Amino acid sequence: MGEGAIHHLCRQLGHDFTQPELLVQALTHPSAAQGRKDKSGMAYERLEFLGDRVLGLVVADMLFQRFPNEAEGDLAKRHAALVRREKLAEIAHLIGLPACLTLAKGENEAGGRANPGILADACEAVIGALYADAGFESAALFVRRLWTPMMDAVRKPPKDAKTALQEWAQGRGKPLPNYTVVGQDGPPHDPVFVVAVNVEGVEAETGMGNSKRVAEQAAATAMLEKVNQ
Repeated sequence: MGEGAIHHLCRQLGHDFTQPELLVQALTHPSAAQGRKDKSGMAYERLEFLGDRVLGLVVADMLFQRFPNEAEGDLAKRHAALVRREKLAEIAHLIGLPACLTLAKGENEAGGRANPGILADACEAVIGALYADAGFESAALFVRRLWTPMMDAVRKPPKDAKTALQEWAQGRGKPLPNYTVVGQDGPPHDPVFVVAVNVEGVEAETGMGNSKRVAEQAAATAMLEKVNQ
């Protein structure tokens, strides 16, 4: 973890930590904390838990204010799209977080700094650390600054791939798509799921992700690309 990279990250956060140990903790992957007596306090899981809630609340408030005439269902779709792992990983890259991570040698060699799941978790942990060190408004300012462009870029409520595929199948009188987990790899703290989606009359497609939900969305996306060719 280089000082230059940390300094750049703090500039992106707009905050100098009075408790720098919080930022260190937020950037420490569980693999690097193994064997330490204070393991539970040194890895980023607790701050990730906190940051997830802060992010969710701030984004919900942003959407509530920005789209006063939209129904709850549409706001929920926007919210889910803005706080998903892929968006968090994008933000992590944008603020230079990968270079700041502390990973065990094996995790680093396995490409942990480019792993969207790790980057998303660490990004949430950094938001949690910002909240714990400086309070809600400092964390909210960071979230608003980074998430507003993504929020404004989507005019209509997003339609997730699973919903779009379901509508495609129903529109052609087919049964609903069926999703099946066909494989799982990786360590328990960072699994990779492989999910197959079957639609009547169409060859199955598969998708991968750090959760079943993400893998299902990836499979649905692949199927939509096929049927819309």
